Parts: sequence; C-alpha cells; structure tokens
Amino acid sequence: MEQLDKLIQHLIDACISLGYRLVAAVLVYAIGRYLVHWLNKAALKIMERRKMEPEVQGFVKGVVAVFLNLLLAVAVIGALGIETTSFAALLAALGAAIGMALSGQMQNFAGGIIILINKPYKIGDFIATNGMSGNVVEIGVFSTILRSVDNITYNVPNGIISSNPLTNFSQQPTRRIDFSVGVEYGTSVEQVRESIMRIIADDARILADPEPFIALGELADSSVNITVRVWVKTEDYWPVLFNLRETVYRTFNKEGIGFPFPQLTVHQA
Repeated sequence: MEQLDKLIQHLIDACISLGYRLVAAVLVYAIGRYLVHWLNKAALKIMERRKMEPEVQGFVKGVVAVFLNLLLAVAVIGALGIETTSFAALLAALGAAIGMALSGQMQNFAGGIIILINKPYKIGDFIATNGMSGNVVEIGVFSTILRSVDNITYNVPNGIISSNPLTNFSQQPTRRIDFSVGVEYGTSVEQVRESIMRIIADDARILADPEPFIALGELADSSVNITVRVWVKTEDYWPVLFNLRETVYRTFNKEGIGFPFPQLTVHQA
C-alpha cells in the first residue's frame, strides 16, 4: 500500500507538473503569436518607410513570417520541458530530409531571390511565361501570382519563371502598334495614306515621335495591303489598336474606299 501511495503521489505530481508546463506553453504560444504579428507589422512599416518595392516587401514578409513562426515553435516546445538541444538536432535531420523531398521548393525559393535581384518584372506588370499571361499581383517566397485579363488567377512557381523565357509587356514606357489593312486593286494608295494620316492626327494618344509609318506592304492575291505602324504609351496600346481599326473601317466606308474579298475568275473552254 505504501508503494501504491508513492506511485499515486508521483502520478499526481507528474500531472501537476505537466499541467504547469501546458499552461506555460499556452501562455508562450499566445504571447508569441502576438509578438509575431507585431513584429510582422513593424517590419512592414520599416520597409514602407524606406520605400522598398512592393515585390520586395512581399518576399521579405514571407521569409520573416516563416522564421518567426519557427522560433515560436521552438519556444513552445521548450516550455513543454522538451530538451531544445536534442530537438534542434532532430529538427536539423528532419529539415535535411524535408529539403531532399522538397528540392523543387528550394529551387522556387532560389528562383524568388533571382527574381528580386534581376527584377525582370514588378507588381502590376503584364507578363507572359509558359503559356500563361496576366498582371503580376504578388511575388511570394515560392511563387508569383498572376491575374489574367479574364480574371483567372495563376500561381506560377518562381523556379519555373526564373529558368524559362519570359515576356514583359509593361517594362518599356512605349510600344509600337502594327496592323495591316487591305484595299481593292485600283484604289489610290495616296488616298488611303491621307485618310489614315487624318485618323492618326485626330487621336492625341498616338505619339508624333517616333513618326507614324504608312506604306504599301504587300500586293496580295485579292488585295493591296497597307502597313501601318504607330507608337503609343504602353497603357494605351490596346485601346488605340481597337479604336484605330474601327475608325479606319468607318472612314473607308464613308470615303468610298473598298475592302476586297477573295475572287475567282473561271473561263469556260
């Protein structure tokens, strides 16, 4: 009975000690979560005060969050009474195993660093890569988020972006619009050129420098194709292109400039 009493007393003491450790761990976790949230906000304010690029802010914020949460996990485990030195060794071994299993994610992390260093794009740019295109919404630790023109969200791994061809449509301040319009054979090229020049002159979004280019581009099977090249600001590219085509169509119909269609002449023997 004496031994049983000692065993019961030992169990009671162990439960009380475990209870204290659990309460301590809960307090450490609660205070730690508050500190992590506060430190994340403080880091974000510091980056905003230093006017760091939004893409750098998002990347650093993600790295800081992972690091702080890892420290919080170690602190909670220490509060539970588990030896952190042995846990650190176990964590290192586990990290090595996870690193081998998630080598692709490490490649994505390295790709994110390469993107931040080389800056092939920034938040708000319209890019195309690996068959996907859209505006850059966020540059994260492991991936870049794109939103397409039809509101589809793409989550593209940074490793894929950094190691494959990428087209940035927003990097330069100006772009050139190229389009071709076909007219009937027999139509005066000078009349067509003058009509298009009036249309260009009436649109203030079209730049005067570089000078607009209008020339006879091709003598096709059923049409004389006129090549038109004008320069606009990058943000005006699509509005000007669509408006230019519509205005050319309305103006040519008004001025009697005919649009061709395929024709076939058959001679009966």
